[in-house]
Amino acid sequence: MAEPLPSTRSRIPGSGLAKGLAVTLRTMTRKTVTEQYPDVQPDLPPRTRGVIGLFEENCTVCMLCARECPDWCIYIDSHKETVPAATPGGRERSRNVLDRFAIDFSLCMYCGICIEVCPFDALFWSPEFEYAETDIHELTHERDKLREWMWTVPAPPALDPGAEEPKEIAAARKTAEKLAAASAASAEPVEPSPERNQPTEPPAGPTEPEGGAS
Repeated sequence: MAEPLPSTRSRIPGSGLAKGLAVTLRTMTRKTVTEQYPDVQPDLPPRTRGVIGLFEENCTVCMLCARECPDWCIYIDSHKETVPAATPGGRERSRNVLDRFAIDFSLCMYCGICIEVCPFDALFWSPEFEYAETDIHELTHERDKLREWMWTVPAPPALDPGAEEPKEIAAARKTAEKLAAASAASAEPVEPSPERNQPTEPPAGPTEPEGGAS
């Protein structure tokens, strides 16, 4: 047979209210942590994912960001232009010219895939977050707005002081030091040898005896 359940102890009436009041009293004595937004702007982490800024000069209209976007919220339009030959007898080239670059932030899930796959560093994270709209259709921001957000992108963080120096920079620095040392050695004036500057004494003639000529 199953053992009977232990009898529950009777609670004191009003104990829950007393515990709630105790929590309230403890909270009232602590310093408030409420941020007075929007009068005081919050201190955001440097890697905050706010909005996406566009550096239009680096965009080659490769469409890689639009193809890899899982939400299909990037809209790109372009046209081709013919570039004349740079040298006589050369061939003309064609290039893509960006006409439209827009992001629908009502669909964007801020995964950052478009920024990661961009091979030409044309997209960056900006900590800007004040872009709310009253109409959902106005959350599709065109390239002019994306370019304005580009200037709010923080500078990249400094390298870890304990990290190893990149091989390319180390090789370039060593080469520069060798060239500087070689140029300094060639520019030093040649000091004359002290042996060459010693005055030459005339050759000694025949010595006379101490007593003089007899």
